[in-house]
Amino acid sequence: MVFKENLDAEYYTLEVTLRDVEREAFTVRTGITSDDLRGLGRVQLFAGLKTDDICKLLATSSVRRYPDQTSLFQEGDPAKRFFVILDGWVKLYRLCEDGQEVVISVISPCESFAEAAIFDSKVYPVSAATISDTRILSVNAEAMMGALRDNMDLTFNILASMSRQMRKNITLLHQLSAMSTTERLADFLLGLCGTNEGEAKITLPMDKSLIAARLGMQPETFSRALAKLKSSGVSTLGQDVIIKDVRELRHMIQHNGSGCC
Repeated sequence: MVFKENLDAEYYTLEVTLRDVEREAFTVRTGITSDDLRGLGRVQLFAGLKTDDICKLLATSSVRRYPDQTSLFQEGDPAKRFFVILDGWVKLYRLCEDGQEVVISVISPCESFAEAAIFDSKVYPVSAATISDTRILSVNAEAMMGALRDNMDLTFNILASMSRQMRKNITLLHQLSAMSTTERLADFLLGLCGTNEGEAKITLPMDKSLIAARLGMQPETFSRALAKLKSSGVSTLGQDVIIKDVRELRHMIQHNGSGCC
């Protein structure tokens, strides 16, 4: 009995050692660290999947670091890859005929983007660029399509991710049509809070002009909206924002009318 227990322990130790070696080789090949793998577990695409399964899915993927203001792809480019942000921020945008930039969405850490393009038109419908120093996981579309045929959980995760993005777009349309600029800004700030009540201090994750574009307003309109929020207990110092009472600010949004812009 003792011999069997010792043998089982040796097999277990060998298995763990081999797994560690494989994981290290995976990190060298892809750039995906153990911390990254834990973070990927919070991404909708990989939610509920085992770590070993995630490693298999991402065997041909790679991690790269991009400086601020780096173009990732342009509208109309072939959609050969989609992306997951590990650290930093990315904006999705379109250019109007007059050259004006319209920000469609701002993508934060542990969020994926451009996955829908690999199923639909096979081209990117928008352009993408970093808005901070950013680490991004780049996933090969062809490899992922093959994995979807063999992994039903991943297929459902893809559908859930695209559904989540659609809900975000619907929410944005609602904000643009039914909320005043002041309410839009308040709603954005509340989305950055880590609490539902009491005082909250947050640091704006991007330049104020980019936040203004994201919320569908001009920079000067953004400044006026921020000034109006002072009466609701919101104060600013540079990129830092202090909300005196989170619950009271949320109550203001829920009970105000559409207001004036």
